[in-house]
Amino acid sequence: MHETGLSGKVVIVTGGASGIGLATARRFAQEGCRVASWDVKAGETQPGGIFQHVDVTSTASVEGAVRDVAERLGAARVLVNNAGILRDGQLVKYKDGALAGVMSDEQFDSVVSVNLKGVFTCARAVVPGMIAGGGGVILNASSVVGLYGNFGQTNYVATKAGVIGMTKVWARELGKYGVRVNAVAPGFIATEMVRQMPEKILESMVGHTPMGRLGKPEDVANAYAWLASEQASFITGTVLSVDGGVVTGT
Repeated sequence: MHETGLSGKVVIVTGGASGIGLATARRFAQEGCRVASWDVKAGETQPGGIFQHVDVTSTASVEGAVRDVAERLGAARVLVNNAGILRDGQLVKYKDGALAGVMSDEQFDSVVSVNLKGVFTCARAVVPGMIAGGGGVILNASSVVGLYGNFGQTNYVATKAGVIGMTKVWARELGKYGVRVNAVAPGFIATEMVRQMPEKILESMVGHTPMGRLGKPEDVANAYAWLASEQASFITGTVLSVDGGVVTGT
């Protein structure tokens, strides 16, 4: 464990109540980190850490939580921007030659607010403490759909592509302060949400994945832990796909 350089570091994981976020919080706790898990729903507290009810779309909520983390655990050295939501729908949908629906403003705005602005809000609040402490690591959750696009996900894809853009900007801006910034692009991961999808959809996901299975939340958590570690000390501004070699197709 000591070779990773993570033991004792303070780590914030957004969306830490379930799925990839929960697996990530547990993974960093295993490394001896003091983990602050953030979510808008109830979640578990990791050993030596804290759980906080935080709305990443609210500057006041985020900045208050960052101050609380600093007081109770110490300044955060790692931020995992994992929180995200889905509000899928086609841009315009036609049925029998007639307009049957559109993606609403609420569908678009809510996803942008959490998945894109939330990443911005959290990073902006955490970075000053990282700089004051001599450096840190920001890890942003993108997605393979941010690289390839996906049917019915204008809003989600836009945010995940935007996260990649912000990752590259921040890597340029913050490198001189010892802050590394990377993105992880998961493929089809077997979270509770995914497992509830129709069997036909799940089979299609596996069919597009050369490794022949869905990923596990732990697969992504392991990638985050490695990118945060000293073993990745010269890696910044990159996008690491954790997708089993997923390929696009119709």
